[in-house]
Amino acid sequence: MTDAPTLSAREAFDLLLDGNQRFVSGAPQHPNQDAARRTEIAPSQKPFAVLFGCSDSRLAAEIIFDRGLGDLFVVRTAGHVVGPEVLGSIEFGVSVLDAPLVIVLGHDSCGAVSAACSALENGQTPGGYVRDIVERVTPSVFAARAAGDSSVEAALDEHIKRTVDLLLERSRDLAERVEAGKAAVVGLCYRLVDGSARIVASRGIDVTEPVRS
Repeated sequence: MTDAPTLSAREAFDLLLDGNQRFVSGAPQHPNQDAARRTEIAPSQKPFAVLFGCSDSRLAAEIIFDRGLGDLFVVRTAGHVVGPEVLGSIEFGVSVLDAPLVIVLGHDSCGAVSAACSALENGQTPGGYVRDIVERVTPSVFAARAAGDSSVEAALDEHIKRTVDLLLERSRDLAERVEAGKAAVVGLCYRLVDGSARIVASRGIDVTEPVRS
């Protein structure tokens, strides 16, 4: 069993990237996915990371990071857009469950980002509450274009970065924990074709250092 409270943010981050490397190479270990683990964590949970990602069906967190039951506290919305429920869920994972790491997980070919780009180009937006999602992504597209890059890829990276910053701006508890060195927030972009996770942004830890083998 992973003793989550003893992990630093960097150790938690390394565990995730180690698992992603196993997934990419086709050699997953499927840790913590048996009946013994199920029984072990039934009384309480101690996840070592909060993962806030897009709801895309191709982005199953425990699979792409090769983790199991009780390892990740997962929050997902289309386009990883932030609302009160998201902030409350992330704060619960960090403050109550004491997870040292928050991951913001975006991915290429994101429908929400593509729709926001298209809406700016042709003026057409989806109806219903899907429109609300697209409108929340649109500022990221504006920011990328203001920086001189109108590609969908640039908008995606900008949206991941802005989501990381938005979590810290809106959640005082999370920001204070990051400032005190008790937590970190990292933005990753997942590549659908090969399953790899690319670092886009980080707050609270230095992700330029080599990842442990």
